[in-house]
Formats: sequence, structure tokens, C-alpha cells
Amino acid sequence: MPLPSAAPTAAAPPDGLPSYRLLTGPDDAAFCRRVSDALALGYVLHGSPAATFNGQTVIVAQAVIWPGVRHTTL
Repeated sequence: MPLPSAAPTAAAPPDGLPSYRLLTGPDDAAFCRRVSDALALGYVLHGSPAATFNGQTVIVAQAVIWPGVRHTTL
């Protein structure tokens, strides 16, 4: 049985958003909310998160893609 999606998916992301997004920022609640908001819109996680330290704070990144859009590699 498939899992229900967080939101109904359309052929394209809403509001002209791109089908691939790389969300980046400090590792804080605001970043977590941005990822959660993307998931609530219908995006899905793509790959593992990444983290680095810039000498002051931890910076994180998470890619998300719109389901159903064919993504090709170069």
C-alpha cells in the first residue's frame, strides 16, 4: 500500500517554483521549517543532507525535487 503524500501533487510546482531546489542555510529551526514547508507543498527529499562548518556556524543543505518531473543528469 503506497504512503499518502503530504499534499496533492500537480504536474508542476506551484507559484512558478523550480522542479529542483537546493535549500541551504544555518542549521537552525528556520532551515528546518523551510524544508518542512517544501515537503508540505509536495516536494520530496532528493539525496542526503550535507553539512559544513564555516568557522562560526554549521551550514546545511538539502535538495528537494518535484515528483513526476523527469530529471536528467548531464
